[in-house]
Amino acid sequence: MAVWIQAQQLQGDALHQMQSLYGQHFPIEVRHYLSQWIEGQLWDAIDLENPQEEFKAKRLLDSLIQELQNKAEHQVGEDGFLLKIKLGHYASQLKSTYDRCPLELVRCIKHILYTEQRLVREATNSSSPVGGMMDSMSQKYQQINQAFEELRLLTQDTENDLRKLQHNQEYFIIQYQESLRIQAQLTSLATLPPADRQLREPALLNKRATVEAWLTREANTLQKYRLDLAEKHQKTLQLLRKQQTIILDDELIQWKRRQQLAGNGGPPEGGLDILQSWCEKLAETIWQNRQQIRRAEHLRQQLPIPGPIEELLNELNSTITDIISALVTSTFIIEKQPPQVLKTQTKFAATVRLLVGGKLNVHMNPPQVKATIISEQQAKALLKNENTRNDSSGEILNNNCVMEYHQTTGTLSAHFRNMSLKRIKRSDRRGAESVTEEKFTILFESQFSVGSNELVFQVKTLSLPVVVIVHGSQDNNATATVLWDNAFAEPGRVPFLVPDKVLWPQLCDAINMKYKAEVQSNRGLSEENLVFLAQKAFSSSSNSPDDYRSMTMTWSQFNRESLPGRNFTFWQWFDGVMELTKKHLKPHWNDGAILGFVNKQQAQDMLMSKPNGTFLLRFSDSEIGGITIAWVAENPNKRMVWNLMPYTTKDFSIRSLADRISDLNHLLFLYPDRPKDEVFSKYYTPPLCKPKAVDGYVKPQIKQVVPDPLYTHTHTYACLFRAAGRSDCAFRGRSDSMLDTDGDFDLDDTMDVARHVEELLRRPVESQWGGQQS
Repeated sequence: MAVWIQAQQLQGDALHQMQSLYGQHFPIEVRHYLSQWIEGQLWDAIDLENPQEEFKAKRLLDSLIQELQNKAEHQVGEDGFLLKIKLGHYASQLKSTYDRCPLELVRCIKHILYTEQRLVREATNSSSPVGGMMDSMSQKYQQINQAFEELRLLTQDTENDLRKLQHNQEYFIIQYQESLRIQAQLTSLATLPPADRQLREPALLNKRATVEAWLTREANTLQKYRLDLAEKHQKTLQLLRKQQTIILDDELIQWKRRQQLAGNGGPPEGGLDILQSWCEKLAETIWQNRQQIRRAEHLRQQLPIPGPIEELLNELNSTITDIISALVTSTFIIEKQPPQVLKTQTKFAATVRLLVGGKLNVHMNPPQVKATIISEQQAKALLKNENTRNDSSGEILNNNCVMEYHQTTGTLSAHFRNMSLKRIKRSDRRGAESVTEEKFTILFESQFSVGSNELVFQVKTLSLPVVVIVHGSQDNNATATVLWDNAFAEPGRVPFLVPDKVLWPQLCDAINMKYKAEVQSNRGLSEENLVFLAQKAFSSSSNSPDDYRSMTMTWSQFNRESLPGRNFTFWQWFDGVMELTKKHLKPHWNDGAILGFVNKQQAQDMLMSKPNGTFLLRFSDSEIGGITIAWVAENPNKRMVWNLMPYTTKDFSIRSLADRISDLNHLLFLYPDRPKDEVFSKYYTPPLCKPKAVDGYVKPQIKQVVPDPLYTHTHTYACLFRAAGRSDCAFRGRSDSMLDTDGDFDLDDTMDVARHVEELLRRPVESQWGGQQS
């Protein structure tokens, strides 16, 4: 069902929230009459932080205006005439508003659609007849909203009590002034003759006694009102603290944790709109109560009455200031983290947001945010409130940015778009620690005031740990450091401590998450894949997953110590597999055509029971980022499994995996029994028709042929090409064996021949081909 149809069925507060989304910036009538068109556009495909996306936004704006004009032209009748004028006016209004900033239109509509979906989802969950089916998230949201309603009622109650107190106090002051007037009259009687004084004095004395008795009673009543009001404020502040703890220490911390896991390829952390709406409600409620407490203090100063109220009000004022300080400082967050592997002299971006900025009118005097890179030790000192003397560990260019307020979404944020780390100052490393294990962080800080400079806040927030590199070759080791930190960091840790060892299942979750994200596949690592990885990590031969569940892996085993008999670490091998799959093998992995995580002996055991020509694809054990083909074939002496030397990224940049498999005619069935063309033919490069000569040259087609081990010991290489009206084949014989000690074919040699033939083909084309000789 369309979102707009469901949104029109909202009731109560949800309906009010939905209606508040619209106004002159985007009329609700436009949403109504273009609902189907609006919901059919790919608003999420536009990156609001990328200025180059502006042309897409402009195209959507133009289309929206055109749709409005078309809708207006089709209106007929008396009612249609008025609607025609109104829609035409809205078209002009939207063009005028967003023509120079079309990205703001996209931002506005994305915010509207997201909020409508949330309101509909919440309403659907809360109205479900089966309460037990409501998920825990919806229940938590409902509890938070109920607490806000309770806070609203409490705040309204104390507002009413405060007004009553103010009214009673004003009447008390009037009566007090009356008592002073009576006293003045009594004083003036001394100037009168005794007869007149005796005549008038008793009435005045009686009246004074009556007023003073009333004042005494009323003073006690006012004191009781003040104490009752203070107690109610105490109750409100207790609930405010509890609500703020849930939102900041639970929900916001969970969002930050999701953001951290998203750095490892986890699901997106989700938007901040719900959190911002909660924080804004907190800010509004806190500010209302703060103003009430200040007004109560003003009333006390206006009419001092001895008692404990002065101390209570001071305590309330201190508490409410602490609460709002915690809210403001905690909601200064990093919405878009800088890259966690940060290369010097390379442009990078980040976005900082103040969730309560709009509600507290911080944007009326937009604050500036500064970014600084600091070391792990400096971050520790900062959190201990130690004086760091404004130290930094490097120099960031373009590190100052003014916060901007987006009226359509109510967000206050600073977008650092062109930062660059010019230089880095490293600290002394510990033990075997390498430069790619050293962690830094980006410190964002700002200062601003709220409430007509009543309160001044200095806010700071730290990015997730970043590892600084100066060369691309350091990237994989830096990524390992980031992966381990993101996966195993605990909330509230001392920067940036992580456990030195973790359970194998925990590491499996982390690398599976990373693998799926890098390869962009829903096909993650199976239990069999993880057993293979455990065998590699622990040099074990056990095939039982249970044998590894209680085993731990240290950081050194993960990416400091080389695997037995190899010159690379466990992570370096795994990262090479990911890179190869991401760049060249993604469709085949998604199709299930690559078994991948199988060792040579396992491949042999699997293939020996299959027909000749059956093959499988497995990742190389001996080479980083390599994949090999193993196939079973009959040889004059015995039936055996053959293995090609591993293909790497370099090989696939010349010819794709599918084309290579197509070239090898002795490969017939993909394990277990799928005809290879059924699996790979959709990825074959279509054969070229009659080639055309360009500048006297014809482009060659390279086809790799491996020697047939069944029929020859002197191996023949062929590199075939076709040109218009001509088909040649260049051969070169070799008497030395093409097999390595494990029975693997060396493809580098075959590619040498391919390159040799390619050079031959670069000779000028014959005149009958229409080319010019060079």
